Amino acid sequence: MADNYLEKRYEETLGSGKIKVKKIGHTIDELLLKNRSTRGYKTAYKVSLGELERIAGVCTRIPSARNQQVLRFKLVTKDTPLRPSGTSPNLGEEQACARVLSLVKMGAALPELHLPFPGTEPEAFIVVCSTVTENPMVDIDLGIAAQSMLLKAAEMGLNGLIIAAFNRTKLQEELSLPYPPLLVIAIGKGDERIELVPITEDESHAYYRRDGIHFVPKVRLSDLII
Repeated sequence: MADNYLEKRYEETLGSGKIKVKKIGHTIDELLLKNRSTRGYKTAYKVSLGELERIAGVCTRIPSARNQQVLRFKLVTKDTPLRPSGTSPNLGEEQACARVLSLVKMGAALPELHLPFPGTEPEAFIVVCSTVTENPMVDIDLGIAAQSMLLKAAEMGLNGLIIAAFNRTKLQEELSLPYPPLLVIAIGKGDERIELVPITEDESHAYYRRDGIHFVPKVRLSDLII
């Protein structure tokens, strides 16, 4: 009886010789495909402060050049006031999210579209700052942090966009930031169809739109490898 039991369990487990492994969560390849630069969002979806904290939380576990850990994050949702209560009474109910949006530029390769389209604006932002002057080591951390946070957002069913084109001086002033901002990351529920297009290294790298689809050229692996 014992022998028959073991044979049955062996067949159930191995089947035709292949061990069946239950998939848990997303693979890195799936997250990389989901993590597309998004410039249009569903404004009906309200990103919460808790969601931004989960996204920024990956930065407590990622690598850091020389383990310096100098990056700091300002989390901005639709509910974030532009100034601390009582510091600027003439601003009324103006929110930080609207001011950040007014100071960033999205879709530089498609200036004629004036992205984002009205009604598709991002609902939240993470402003990335540094406690020290920007240098190559800080930039290493900046890239790792930005990509890691966007992968976390993708895992959560959200989308984002790394924005480097913005008025740094004005943004620091408007948000009363103690450190200069280096990047702004938009976060929200994406409302775009985005497809990757394989290209050779000599073809145009500029993204483009056709029939409502956002196409992103990506150099083939064979051209990337030296």
